[in-house]
Amino acid sequence: MNSKSCLICLLLTILFLLLWQLLAQNSDMPTPGEVAVVSWEFLRDPLYDAGPNDKGIAILIGYSLLRLVSGFALASVVAVVLGVVLGRCHTLFVAVNPYIQILRSISPIAWMPLLLYSVKDSELTAFFVIFMASLWPTLANTAFGVGNIRKEYLNVASILQMKPSEKFFKVILPAAGPAIVAGLKISMGSAWVALIPAEALLGSLGLGYFVWNEWNNLSLPSVIFAILTIGVVGVIVDWMFSKLARRLAYTD
Repeated sequence: MNSKSCLICLLLTILFLLLWQLLAQNSDMPTPGEVAVVSWEFLRDPLYDAGPNDKGIAILIGYSLLRLVSGFALASVVAVVLGVVLGRCHTLFVAVNPYIQILRSISPIAWMPLLLYSVKDSELTAFFVIFMASLWPTLANTAFGVGNIRKEYLNVASILQMKPSEKFFKVILPAAGPAIVAGLKISMGSAWVALIPAEALLGSLGLGYFVWNEWNNLSLPSVIFAILTIGVVGVIVDWMFSKLARRLAYTD
């Protein structure tokens, strides 16, 4: 971001805060100053632990990220493996694709009642919600990336008589890497969006639980702080995946 963009961003932030201040003065909405005071209260001791349901913001972020990474990691492995299989077999992909399109159109939150009834455990339910949210974008992108690998690469692998495992790690994954990482980035965003309402509805410790609990306490400044925290953490996660995507991007 250049200096001109930074200046425009700063002006827009000031304009937003002024508008927020004006609207808050004529309503019950908390002012930016009130939110700042509450935010400082949470941030000055982010690691406090006063009981099972009273923990610092850093601990709550840790719970959410741990839950996110565990579901996302398993879904990514499954999605990449299945995506490679579908990408290498066009007939199978065409046969399975209608089911993929239907399942990817279902909100992960919609699975919660059935999952909760089946596994009877809120933590496992949240895990599977993240799994479902993470699976489909990576699966679709992997199948697309593998299906569009240049035939010259595969022909060279055949000439060199590479083993299937060697071909997978040395040819298929590097060639389809940018598409796979793009799918992983979309999956991470989808998982993060699904995680927050899942935690709120299931009562699992994390940022979703935090924002819902503060709403139940009728603490609007805390609710706004929680919303901002969710956004900031989401941006950081997205930035990390963007860095990874740029490292793997290449031109033939």
